[in-house]
Amino acid sequence: MDDIKALARRAAFARRKEAFSRGQGQAAEILADVLAGYAQLALSGYMPMRTEIDPLPAMARHIGPVGVPVITAPATPLRFRQWTPEAPMMTGDFGALIPSEGAWIEPQVMIAPLLAFDARGFRLGYGGGFYDRTVQALRARHKVTVIGFAFAAQEVDEVPIDEHDQRLDAIVTEEGVRWFV
Repeated sequence: MDDIKALARRAAFARRKEAFSRGQGQAAEILADVLAGYAQLALSGYMPMRTEIDPLPAMARHIGPVGVPVITAPATPLRFRQWTPEAPMMTGDFGALIPSEGAWIEPQVMIAPLLAFDARGFRLGYGGGFYDRTVQALRARHKVTVIGFAFAAQEVDEVPIDEHDQRLDAIVTEEGVRWFV
């Protein structure tokens, strides 16, 4: 399965890079509209890297607390440090920016970055398993809504999955929203 996922990741990086070069369209506005239905809930987003679609405009409009992922150790669930557009940032693991200070929050709604997604609601991530571990742990404690955020061009026929992969509740692209539940 690791080899299959590695090949899928290479192809997905290329598709995402091509989509990124065409621009983000109305994706952040659509995401903000979806998140408005969860206005007071704790939200986790992410700081976009390389060719990831940018959720920051939607995160900045969220009324409730917003956190971004922090890797605290290999092969463990993520933690989320509170973020605002004015938060002092530093470079974390894998080069992602993280708040240098602030409260830890536990999200009830998550925006998940990805390389690819399919019509079943599965996502292909970067291979560290951080999001799958995190979603599994959160779902064991309370309801959490996981929203993938991607370019429409990142959809594939079928994401290779194993027993650890967690399904998204929805996907938001520049073309609209698709719910999987």
